[in-house]
Amino acid sequence: MELDLSWPMLWHGLFWPLIRLTFFISVGLLVGNLIEALQWTRYAAKLADPLARKARLKDISAASFTMAFFSGIAANTMLAEAHERGDISDRELILSNLFNSLPTYFLHLPTIFFIAAPFVGSVAGIYVGLTAIAAVLRTVVITLSGRFLLPPIEEGCLPCRLEEMKGKRDTTSALRKTWKRFVKRIPKVIYITTPIYTLFFIGKQMGVFHWLQGFMQLNAGVFTFLPPEALGIVAFHMASEFTAGLAAASALLSNGHITPMQIVLALLLGNILSSPMRAFRHQFPYYAGIFKPRMALKLIVHNQLLRAVSVIFVGTIYAFLAW
Repeated sequence: MELDLSWPMLWHGLFWPLIRLTFFISVGLLVGNLIEALQWTRYAAKLADPLARKARLKDISAASFTMAFFSGIAANTMLAEAHERGDISDRELILSNLFNSLPTYFLHLPTIFFIAAPFVGSVAGIYVGLTAIAAVLRTVVITLSGRFLLPPIEEGCLPCRLEEMKGKRDTTSALRKTWKRFVKRIPKVIYITTPIYTLFFIGKQMGVFHWLQGFMQLNAGVFTFLPPEALGIVAFHMASEFTAGLAAASALLSNGHITPMQIVLALLLGNILSSPMRAFRHQFPYYAGIFKPRMALKLIVHNQLLRAVSVIFVGTIYAFLAW
């Protein structure tokens, strides 16, 4: 397949998405650094502190968890900065990033539901509810894992430490510190993100992702617990976007060809099979701009494995109860 290097393709496929990506990463860096420089992370951490302490995660991880409800980039920036300073270990960074899967999910939950509802009606509530339960389950698993994998955190109450920090903030110095960190870090983001995003653009132009999608679609036939019509939903989900799978599900549901339960299972299966490639394609460039590329890949792999296992578990329980 030949590369299309025309200006419209380069602008819409590479330059503009890269500009947008760099802009949002930059905003996340500024916001994350400013919040930390003003010591607001400690107040944000107070909201998630009880749960984080059960997982033996530090204050910065609790603050990142709270921030993830509003901005995933800012939340990850907090963790990356703390990791670079040596405040948290590799293991705690991975667990903290996984810990943020719940707020990250709920950040997008309204959009997912209001896209799905017009297509499949009440089935959307079941699908969204199951994926939400999977997200909660992941948080429970990380909380329990932290108790076994991380050392006990220092004693003392967070409100007491907050009282000690009163009067120690200097807005001018915080802004200066924020800008200094931003200027130091943003070149690294650009140097790493730009070539990675360019490689993904070339890969898409060469048909690499199309080939991978086709390969996965051909091997979807092993899932014999679903009728052929339901596998069409999975194929559309994988070959295009979530909306394409919903459109196929809506058509099959209105014609009475498959049951609501089969639609839910097909949507869950499409979610499991399509997410890893999309996560690597869309998340890795920006993750590699925030974390070191090796750590970025490790975080994505851990996230996808845990997400897939949780959705499979919830989907299996649902199928057993609804059969």
